[in-house]
Amino acid sequence: MKIPFNKPYFTGMETEYIRQAVASGKISGDGLFTKKCQALLEKNYGFARTLLTTSCTDALEMAAILCDIEPGDEVIAPSYTFVSTVNAFVLRGAKIVFADSEERTPNLDVRRIEALVTPKTKVIIPVHYAGMACDMDPILELAQRRGLVVVEDAAQAIDSSYRGRALGSLGHMAAFSFHETKNVITGEGGMLVVSDPRFEKRAEIIREKGTNRSAFFRGEVDKYGWVDIGSSFLPSDIIAAFLYAQLEHIEEIQKRRKEIWNRYYQGLALLEERGDVLRPVVPSYATNNAHMFYLVCRNLQDRSGLIAHLKEDGILAVFHYLSLHKSPFYQDRHDGRELPNADRYSDCLVRLPMYYELSDDQVAQIIGSVLRFYGVK
Repeated sequence: MKIPFNKPYFTGMETEYIRQAVASGKISGDGLFTKKCQALLEKNYGFARTLLTTSCTDALEMAAILCDIEPGDEVIAPSYTFVSTVNAFVLRGAKIVFADSEERTPNLDVRRIEALVTPKTKVIIPVHYAGMACDMDPILELAQRRGLVVVEDAAQAIDSSYRGRALGSLGHMAAFSFHETKNVITGEGGMLVVSDPRFEKRAEIIREKGTNRSAFFRGEVDKYGWVDIGSSFLPSDIIAAFLYAQLEHIEEIQKRRKEIWNRYYQGLALLEERGDVLRPVVPSYATNNAHMFYLVCRNLQDRSGLIAHLKEDGILAVFHYLSLHKSPFYQDRHDGRELPNADRYSDCLVRLPMYYELSDDQVAQIIGSVLRFYGVK
């Protein structure tokens, strides 16, 4: 494939920081680079407390434990999302009540979620699709009024904001991903952000296998033991060393990704004017972190044809999620409501290549290929 869908970007400092971590003699969790990453993220984005994890999935599993999810509790989440968003809560026994997406963005439709709240509802999980914010004010107001916990799935949302506030700092907790397909990467990795002080101490314990080991190392207790449930959610400091090199260059990375995103947006404007596709919408309350560039085709046939056409031209474009309410695992557990927008994105959304080293000539080649598929020369 001449132009892959994704290509991990290396700043050049990753191996040097890994060497330093190894030379320090401590490469397990919560080493020097873990602390440096967490401090930098808290400073840059105003996060109250950050805890690096081995994946976003692990961060979500920590959140589910912190929410005290028990069998029968209900969790509201979009159907158009990755399975980790809800699987973390299903593992604790929750029933997932799926919400539909908005008509013009894949984010959950906040106008319809209050009708889904019941006395059993405990958590709402807004997913900031493509790094663009859900409309958080109505969600937060509803949560406060009904006594619910808001866990932001900010897997794609690093360096993006809602009404001037960093995504991940708005809910009670948030989960981020540093998977190799994200804007800044560690290969595999994630982070839990804890904004509500009620959860901060316990989050640290859950992350340390249910022990108060971190408090012991800070000298707050004279010995540590098993005080809660938990697991080993800490990443190696080698992973954190890699991440620190990425975070140091985030402004440079973001600048280039936004340039690519804008070239796509401008270059494919004609197709939206003709009604062939829809381009992404950036709501007035959101910023665009250029995590991905997608098109919404008119139907599944068009989407499949476009992907095949691009492949023939040596370009790998891909679709994204399949509606979870229709998944083999959950379709019999779903309450039967139709979620037409989630299904439309499942059938019609296509993602174009997006990575730092994508050249202007390659972007032009991709745009040209898409235009030819729709008969524009």
